[in-house]
Amino acid sequence: MLTKELPEVDEKTEVEQGWQLILHNDEVNSFDHVINSLVKHCKHSIIQATQCAHIVHNNGKTDVKRGKLDDLIPIQVALLDAQLSVTLDQV
Repeated sequence: MLTKELPEVDEKTEVEQGWQLILHNDEVNSFDHVINSLVKHCKHSIIQATQCAHIVHNNGKTDVKRGKLDDLIPIQVALLDAQLSVTLDQV
C-alpha cells in the first residue's frame, strides 16, 4: 500500500508572522506628525499613511503593519519614541 507523505507544517513560522502593529488614537499628536511617522518608520506611502491617520481618527485604532514579531518590535519602539500610541497584537 502506498502512502502519501503530507508536508510538515511549520507552526512556529505561522505564529511568528501572525502579528499586527496597532496604532491608537490620541488627542496629542497632529495628523502631520502621525503621517510623517508612518512614512518614516513603517515605510508607508503618503497616501497610505494619510488613510491610516484618518481611520485611527474615526475608529480609534487601526493596524498599520503586519508581520513577524521580531520585525515589528523595532518599528513599535520607533513609533513609541515618536510619542505615538502603538501596541502589538497577535492575529
